[in-house]
Amino acid sequence: MSQVVIRPGGMDLADWERVYSGSGFALDPAARVAVDASAQSVERLIRSGRTVYGLNTGFGKLAHTRIAPDQLGLLQQRLVESHAVGLGEPLPAAVVRLIMALKLASLGRGASGIRWSTLMTLQAMAEAGVTPIIPEKGSVGASGDLAPLAHMTLAMMGGGDAVYRGERMPAAKALAAAGITPVELAPKEGLALLNGTQVSTALALAGLFQLNTAFSNAVITGALSVDAAKGSLVPFDPRIHALRGQQGQIEIAAGIRALLAGSEIVSSHTDCEKVQDPYCLRCQPQVMGAALDLMRSAARVLEVEANAVTDNPLIFPDQDEALSGGNFHAEPVAFAADQLALAAAEIGSLSERRVALLTDASQSRLPAFLSPEPGLNSGYMIAHVTAAALVSENKQRAYPASVDSIPTSANQEDHVSMATHGARRLLDMADNLCGVLGIELIVAAQALDFHAPLSTSQRLRAVHDRVRSDIPELRDDRYLAPDLEAAKRLISTAVLADGLPGAVQ
Repeated sequence: MSQVVIRPGGMDLADWERVYSGSGFALDPAARVAVDASAQSVERLIRSGRTVYGLNTGFGKLAHTRIAPDQLGLLQQRLVESHAVGLGEPLPAAVVRLIMALKLASLGRGASGIRWSTLMTLQAMAEAGVTPIIPEKGSVGASGDLAPLAHMTLAMMGGGDAVYRGERMPAAKALAAAGITPVELAPKEGLALLNGTQVSTALALAGLFQLNTAFSNAVITGALSVDAAKGSLVPFDPRIHALRGQQGQIEIAAGIRALLAGSEIVSSHTDCEKVQDPYCLRCQPQVMGAALDLMRSAARVLEVEANAVTDNPLIFPDQDEALSGGNFHAEPVAFAADQLALAAAEIGSLSERRVALLTDASQSRLPAFLSPEPGLNSGYMIAHVTAAALVSENKQRAYPASVDSIPTSANQEDHVSMATHGARRLLDMADNLCGVLGIELIVAAQALDFHAPLSTSQRLRAVHDRVRSDIPELRDDRYLAPDLEAAKRLISTAVLADGLPGAVQ
């Protein structure tokens, strides 16, 4: 993959998705002018003797404590060490690399008072494959993602642990092996590195990218189920959706029409006695379209946040001012993560209902549980139970994290966003969703086989053939867990048909 040039303030979601997928990255050298100006402004502020939060004071509730000039470097070191208090499993390496890239983009805008050389240490670690161990738990998403970013910064200093060439080791050893000198923090630098929403944002972006692939494949599995159930095309008529005017709904209806165009199965039942299909078939544009609009709204927020400066205080070199605000409060990310969680839960809920429909002989008019010989065989009876379990788990996880708050730091930080764990759940929810959609993919493919010699559309035939290349038709009961895993991989790794709407274009 080609290297991503980090353009502070000018990155789009496609850039961040490339970083998350493994592309190398480097800060645009043109950013150095602004970064140097900001660092020089910090030096002038210190020489002036003015009291400036985070430069020569304590932190949080201790902000009124003035720190002696000869202890300013030690202040930053102790800040990092005291804040590296995360617990839990390490964040995935792909997420950590995205955190590092987001941090470079934010600090590279030149409003944080950090030196270029310090940023280059972080960049060198990414280029060499020195990945800090960042525990997944410990941030409430306000005052920045303090604990997780402290673990990242500690590794830059040679503390804590890191992974290098596949091996977990002390960060000092990893840096030495990679030929990187540990950084000695200057005034303001520890605070600049610890403050910020980059962990919450990276986790939310990772969830968005995974959910975006699953979403497009959910449109495909939904269309397969319509054909497998001999559903009507009338609910997807563009005139219906134009009268409502919801953009996502219009696009999903068009996508399903395009996927089903030319199906022999559709043509075979145009004059059947059925009047209306269940909602899980005919209301797909309304439900999936609403989910698409929600995901796009979240994507816009996250794109802005990924380009934002979110540490504190912010440095304005032209006036040599350090302004304390609250850009570290991750409420926008918390809301975006909640939106994505709601969308994930609903997409899976609709899919599970289609699995239930296809496996229920009284509704599908197909053999019970899609077994050619039901009774002796159970078919996909319990595969549906697995789908139901995953859907219910996602429903429970979809409760909004942003409505919770708990005061910290002796009530100085008296309202927090909970964005970090609100975003962290998204990767697990996306994994569950891919499992549900994989089950629908298998079930719909099996149901289509019962309609032979009638064929589905050309586009859906290609999807069916792709499924059959990995997962054979079910004739007699067999060990099904590997089939479900194979289908889940198909759903999670690539979109199975081109030209479908998504949240990240």
